[in-house]
Amino acid sequence: MKMLLFLFALLPLGRLVWLGMSDGLGANPIEFITRSTGTWALVLLCITLTMTPLRLITGSTFWIKQRRMLGLFCFFYASLHFLIWLALDQGFDLDAMLHDVVRRPFITMGFLSYLLLVPLALTSNHWAQKKLGRRWALLHRLIYFIVGTVILHYWWHKAGKNDVNIVEIYATILALLLLCRIPSIKTKVQSLFR
Repeated sequence: MKMLLFLFALLPLGRLVWLGMSDGLGANPIEFITRSTGTWALVLLCITLTMTPLRLITGSTFWIKQRRMLGLFCFFYASLHFLIWLALDQGFDLDAMLHDVVRRPFITMGFLSYLLLVPLALTSNHWAQKKLGRRWALLHRLIYFIVGTVILHYWWHKAGKNDVNIVEIYATILALLLLCRIPSIKTKVQSLFR
């Protein structure tokens, strides 16, 4: 099952490579790749946060064991999303990048989201978990804040095009997934399925 999830998480990258090789990235390939990697980072964030409700519903720790890999794939696609913007959009021009971060709120939120994901990815191993102890769980609660910055990034990007319907769907899904972590709701979810 873990291998199937791993292969599933690689499918979006495989699709991009295939589309790139078959000239299927459209009229603006940079925009297509940027949107695709950003969307998959968001989808994998949703899937990662789904692991806790699935554990509550099934009582199985199997789901929690998949969370780290899925979270790292979320970071992987977020990294691709960021690097495409930095390399192809900004041409590795750090002054232009900083100007873009300061001037455009949706870029600010995207940049902040990525910066906050970095320590989570770096400490997603057993060694860091043991070394940090209780501080590890506190650090990884940053994910709740990141959910907000990611939605703002996506919202401001789509609001400029007057197209926020899909953002509202993602925001609703993420809000429901976070609600499952409130102790009283968590208890109700567990009691409903057991």
